[in-house]
Amino acid sequence: MQHSEPPVSDRFAVFRNKSFMRYWLARFLSAFGMQVISVAVGWQIYDLTRDPFDLGLIGLVQFLPALVLILVTGAASDRFGRRLIMGICEIVSLVAAIVLLYLTVRGLTSPLPVFAVLLVFGIARAFFSPASTALAPNLVSEKDLANAIAWNSSAWQLATITGPVAGGLLYGLGDTVPYWLSVAVFAIASVLIFTIPKPPQQRGVHNQSWETLSAGFRYIWREKIVLGAISLDMFAVLLGGAIALMPIFARDILELGPWGLGVLRAAPAIGAIAMALYLAAHPFQRNAGVAMFVSVGIFGVATIVFGLSTIPWLSIVALVTMGAADMISVYVRQTLIQLWTPDSLRGRVSAVNMVFIGASNELGEFRAGGMAALIGAAPAVVFGGIGAVAVAGLWAVYFPALRKIQHLTQAVDQSEKT
Repeated sequence: MQHSEPPVSDRFAVFRNKSFMRYWLARFLSAFGMQVISVAVGWQIYDLTRDPFDLGLIGLVQFLPALVLILVTGAASDRFGRRLIMGICEIVSLVAAIVLLYLTVRGLTSPLPVFAVLLVFGIARAFFSPASTALAPNLVSEKDLANAIAWNSSAWQLATITGPVAGGLLYGLGDTVPYWLSVAVFAIASVLIFTIPKPPQQRGVHNQSWETLSAGFRYIWREKIVLGAISLDMFAVLLGGAIALMPIFARDILELGPWGLGVLRAAPAIGAIAMALYLAAHPFQRNAGVAMFVSVGIFGVATIVFGLSTIPWLSIVALVTMGAADMISVYVRQTLIQLWTPDSLRGRVSAVNMVFIGASNELGEFRAGGMAALIGAAPAVVFGGIGAVAVAGLWAVYFPALRKIQHLTQAVDQSEKT
């Protein structure tokens, strides 16, 4: 079966949907605010303690709520209004940003209050992520869903380009300036979410039990292609992640300062958004599974190059390559999950997926920070890149069905026949 390339006008079809437009803007602003805060907090903490382990803790305290609350967050997304959950989480994030601003104005003498606020952010994100991910299919038609997923990924990546640069530049103007901006964008995002008309949603009506709460885990375990896609991405980024160590590279290795930290943080997203825009216009026609494995291998190699580099431009090129390669894996994984999962299960499946993502990102930051404290930042990054390449090879052997996927819509059709 041949799939023709979508017309140019169709690539932007989802933005003619006003509800999706508001949803997309809210997600972008929320991610942008978090990126600004992430850069400011990372520089503040490393400036205060000069301990790589503390940089790892920044990721850990944001990941733990998603892990501890996984059964609750996904079930809440399927049982209650996803738009309402998003709005409440955005208000909590707004309050947390105000507290960070207050702490900075008073002057930090210990990282502990910051970690406490980041824990609150983590709780809000634990509920926000599955609700926001599962809401997209309620806002667009099934034929536009793959396109919406690509644009959703580009929203996050656009935020991770502009957010770190803005955070680095604004931090250079004053340590409170990034937090003022974050307060403003969280407030706007809250308003946008509550102006989205209430969408239709198939809500779970069963009494909450272990069976209903664990349905997301059981579904992913049963669908081996989904399990392979999620776990491949998780272990690759868990091992290859280097974001937590950017303040060390910016200050001590490449000597770039706060603005340079923003550029380093933004570089992977530049590659990722370029790839997301390409995928929105050119969906996979064949070899989607092979492309996913190859991209993870390229991600690992680029990570090794970044860890070994002491030249700023080469480090930036390596990071851009990492982002572009990772975007392919993200696109395949997210499309599989959203198109294969029944609407009544999307919240719980998305919650499990968010824990995998959290494990790869925030827990990966903890892994990087801990290893950097023991063996140094550069060796920790190189070791992780080697691990990512090894994971790509092992998963290609143990998940042959994922490797054989051609284009994603064909994979969905085949799953519906089984």
